[in-house]
Amino acid sequence: MRWTSIVSIYVLFWAMSVFLVLPWGVRTTREVGGDLVPGQADSAPHEFRLGLIAKRVTIVATSLFLLFLVNYHFGWIGPEMFDFSGASDNSFD
Repeated sequence: MRWTSIVSIYVLFWAMSVFLVLPWGVRTTREVGGDLVPGQADSAPHEFRLGLIAKRVTIVATSLFLLFLVNYHFGWIGPEMFDFSGASDNSFD
């Protein structure tokens, strides 16, 4: 696999992981006991910590990407495992 492919796939894993990590530990202003600002949504987070979120996303994305690379190298799960049509199944011949 080319290094450009590796970087591109890692960026995709990182972008996907953002959506997995964003809800972790979110507390609204009402849950914290603070006062709402006029016009603020009830579901808005009380404190948005970009650095902490970026660290969490990087850890999750790197873990998932390493699993992907190991699977790519050893071939544990391949596209042939998801062929449910039976066209390539020669076990009954």
